[in-house]
Amino acid sequence: MSDRTIHSLADIERLESTPLDQRLEGFDSSYDVFRRAAKAWPDAPALSFLPQGSADEAALTVSYKELFSNITRAANLFHTLGVGASDVVSYLLPNLPQTHFALWGGQAAGIVNPINPLLEAEQIAALLNEVSCKVLVTLGRSAGPELWDKVVQLRGKVPSLQAVLVVNESAPEEGALSFDIELLKMPADHLLSGRRIKRDDICAYFHTGGTTGTPKTARHSHGNELANAWCGTVAVDLGPGDTLLCGLPLFHVNGVIVTGLTAFMAGSHVLLAGPQGYRNRAMLAQFWQLVERFRITTFSAVPTVYAALMSVPRGEADLSSLRFGICGAAPMPAALIRQFEQSTGIRILEGYGLTEGTCISAINPRDGERRPGSIGLRIPYQQMKPVILDEQGVYVRDCAVDEIGVLTISGPNVFAGYMQEEANRKLWIDGRWLNTGDLARRDADGYFWLTGRQKELIIRGGHNIDPAVIEEALMRHPAVQLAAAVGKPDRYAGELPVAYVTLHEGASVSQEELIDYARTAIPERAAVPGEIFVVGSLPLTAVGKVFKPHLRNDATEHVLRTVLAPCVQQASEWQVSVEPHPVHGVYARIVLTAPQPLHSEITQAIDEAMAGFSLKYEVTWVAA
Repeated sequence: MSDRTIHSLADIERLESTPLDQRLEGFDSSYDVFRRAAKAWPDAPALSFLPQGSADEAALTVSYKELFSNITRAANLFHTLGVGASDVVSYLLPNLPQTHFALWGGQAAGIVNPINPLLEAEQIAALLNEVSCKVLVTLGRSAGPELWDKVVQLRGKVPSLQAVLVVNESAPEEGALSFDIELLKMPADHLLSGRRIKRDDICAYFHTGGTTGTPKTARHSHGNELANAWCGTVAVDLGPGDTLLCGLPLFHVNGVIVTGLTAFMAGSHVLLAGPQGYRNRAMLAQFWQLVERFRITTFSAVPTVYAALMSVPRGEADLSSLRFGICGAAPMPAALIRQFEQSTGIRILEGYGLTEGTCISAINPRDGERRPGSIGLRIPYQQMKPVILDEQGVYVRDCAVDEIGVLTISGPNVFAGYMQEEANRKLWIDGRWLNTGDLARRDADGYFWLTGRQKELIIRGGHNIDPAVIEEALMRHPAVQLAAAVGKPDRYAGELPVAYVTLHEGASVSQEELIDYARTAIPERAAVPGEIFVVGSLPLTAVGKVFKPHLRNDATEHVLRTVLAPCVQQASEWQVSVEPHPVHGVYARIVLTAPQPLHSEITQAIDEAMAGFSLKYEVTWVAA
């Protein structure tokens, strides 16, 4: 049996008989990964880039020797701009070769801070100020006019910002430098700083996705990233003969670690399938041709991408190189796994990860039994367990087998905490176990099963309903492509389940038919949704997760429009919106137009109608 074979938890425990320090001998930083790769595989392809994500265009390929040289140049460029070990290099970039140069060069010089370029200028400025960004790498006006406009808006709002570098610009705007030109001025064979990087040095600040509230800034150390990357190479058995397609953004840990550092540690080849990755529909339409041309062996994606790929014709494309796909950025309905595997013949390894755990925390064993719907086994060297907490979030006990509790993790991949100290309160259990905020159970064989987030449970009259029960059932309907279930407020039950679905191309089904189907497909009567909305698309985060807060807000608006309609008949105009709130989570804004003498009467009626809801709200009057 190979040392890297993983059939079961026993194999993971066998791997752990060798200390992790021994596994990582010779690696003290991410920079060491590229130094070693350049020596071991100097002429092998490290990165290939398709400017348009098209299967028939010429690819720009960067060897491991060239990649290491450019990372070293980037580190030296940042150093000359005043970046030290505790200073921050932020980047606002799509998926480009230069993104990797800035990412890993930033870690060699100081601390790198990837930021989602789709955010608004005010949000970006707030994140840059949070980390006291010293250097920003982005696109210039000709390469990225919309992004450059954001940079122009925020430059005066970030006092710590000393330099802006622009990619793919030969003649940058005043006040900016050309990243590509300046790189060529730097030495490529050594670090000018002479820095000796240690494993516990902070190397990255990642802002969380914000699906559960205001984004927080997670601190990663070099040791965190090295441990997670090594576990990734073992989990999917990567080597120099593998090619990984990167379609997820390089401001997210999945793109950076799974189809980034993990691949480079193994000497594998990474294909950047266009600047926009999976967000480029043209790339998705040619996905199977890309697999054939580049002999792709694996890729990582979210459930929405797998659902979309089922509708992409495969034609005569040779897919024999593809060993499996990885899904770990969001729970994947078991029905979708079965549909995809039956349709394509390609295995899916479903896993689980979070920014706070660097990236990967669990995955189904590639050599052993895959249990659809589970997130698989924990990775080596990281412990994982569900626990029972009291109402104050204090540890009570570990969960029994198949008992649902709050999922906790502990190990070398687990971060040291957020930059914001207030965000670290109640984050740790007994000092070393990270509270992930997810609910899960562990079966007798060590497989973990997510049962939702603490805030995603639908609580109907004190009865907990797992949204996955509804989603799994609806996904089995032949017309349904994706489903998402949330709770809508109810004055009597607290919450009632409601669902949103998208349909396969060309499919048609009514709300009534879906509800009738749900009554037979969902074994739990209380979980049957009273409403099922057929929509053209589900709201997604930047990395393709279904953004459930938006759906919950939409469901709440539907309820309030019905509840408030009798109260506001005397108003000439009115509307209600449900919005995020920093203190209350969400709140309702009710805006009305009516003669002033009627304000008191209408307000009283609204107060009576809203009395049964825990939702905070405010009434605003607009002059007639």
